[in-house]
Amino acid sequence: QVQLVESGGGLVQAGGSLRLSCAASGRTFSNYNMGWFRQAPGKEREFVAAISNSGGTTYYADFVKGRFTISRDNAKNTIYLQMNSLKPEDTAVYSCARHGREGASISRYADQYDYWGQGTQVTVSS
Repeated sequence: QVQLVESGGGLVQAGGSLRLSCAASGRTFSNYNMGWFRQAPGKEREFVAAISNSGGTTYYADFVKGRFTISRDNAKNTIYLQMNSLKPEDTAVYSCARHGREGASISRYADQYDYWGQGTQVTVSS
């Protein structure tokens, strides 16, 4: 069983920064691509960013390009999401997820991810 635990959320003013972390259990973390998704109140979950198992390839939603950076440290079984220039519309619960298949291409589609964390709240005030 894989467990994913997010941390680092909080309240920040517009223009500020936060760094989210997602710690994973299990010995095969480095075999899997990982992703970040978010869900705002009353809205559907949406893709934010994904990273390949080695960390060499990343993929971002258009609305975060140039502001957010996804990274990973396989020695620590952890992925990160550095969020800069935050906007009120970035307010959401952010969740990390593990892709369901080793060796897959990185993906923006939530149904391809099999393990999910509980999420961490990010609130950006104007």
